[in-house]
Amino acid sequence: MFDPTEIFNKLKLVDQSFYTQEVCREIAGKLDRIVDLKKEKKAVLLAHNYQRPEIFEVADYTGDSLGLSLQAGEVKSAEVIVFCGVHFMAETAKVVSPDKIVLLPNIQAGCSLADTADSDDVADKIDELRIKYPDLGVVCYVNTTAAVKALSDSVCTSSNAVEVVRALPNDTILFLPDENLARYVSNQIPEKEIIPWKGNCYVHQELEPESIHKAREQHPDMQVLVHPECRDDVVELADAVMSTSGMVTFAQNSSAKEFLAVTECGLSDLLTIQVQEKQFYRVCNVCRYMKMITLDNIITSLENLKPEIQLDEETRHGAERSIRKMFELTTSDKVPVSLC
Repeated sequence: MFDPTEIFNKLKLVDQSFYTQEVCREIAGKLDRIVDLKKEKKAVLLAHNYQRPEIFEVADYTGDSLGLSLQAGEVKSAEVIVFCGVHFMAETAKVVSPDKIVLLPNIQAGCSLADTADSDDVADKIDELRIKYPDLGVVCYVNTTAAVKALSDSVCTSSNAVEVVRALPNDTILFLPDENLARYVSNQIPEKEIIPWKGNCYVHQELEPESIHKAREQHPDMQVLVHPECRDDVVELADAVMSTSGMVTFAQNSSAKEFLAVTECGLSDLLTIQVQEKQFYRVCNVCRYMKMITLDNIITSLENLKPEIQLDEETRHGAERSIRKMFELTTSDKVPVSLC
């Protein structure tokens, strides 16, 4: 049973005007219901770092999208995966765990970045570029549909994109869908020609350097952690550039006491709750898609085992191949058991 007072004491750190004691009593009741349903349905619940803070309370695992999918794939007792994230993330979970039921509690939770790369358009672009660049390599960021992953030579994450591109033998790389991450990779590997897809995440694209300068004036001792999906003029202001999970680890282990996490606001919520002895300031935007999922959605999804993510086997197999290739190209990670 969830204690409403404990829930209140955590969530008020995020927003005391919204997470009142009455609201937290309602939340506690819904969390109890979700726990019962998870047990009944043999389900594991995944929460991306950008989710609503009350969802973190009932999640079995919290983290980045690919890491969550791989973790869920190794939970042999689970028959159902509930992915509290966006559509491409749930697809990736299905790629990794084809024998499990994968649920996305709100089917409208898409991704503006993934939507910029339609698989038909990507296929046409690859054909066009290979006429000029016969050795073309295709690398897709994990924030893409399963169909786009299936067209790619390798997937990458924000933390290993440079390593993956450097490891590929190709001198010319089509990198998609995020143009900002593509430029970041290109700056690190000037010896290769990186052709960026024209797409970006609106949450990161709209973050501007002026707000970081202002925050630094107010808090000169803080560490600025920036996601590489941000614009170049924002990345240049970072003390460290890293993925969301990298930011969590950095903040937990750093001797610094003040931080600015320049990414979606949910990460600041998570850090505020998990690392209460440190201070986290905000220069962030809210992802409207991530925040579409609610506790009520999760309850309904578990009760009905819908909406369920389905993939045809050709697409699933192609996406799995490109994910496996990523691990083969990187030196720090072994191919996970769930992909063997």
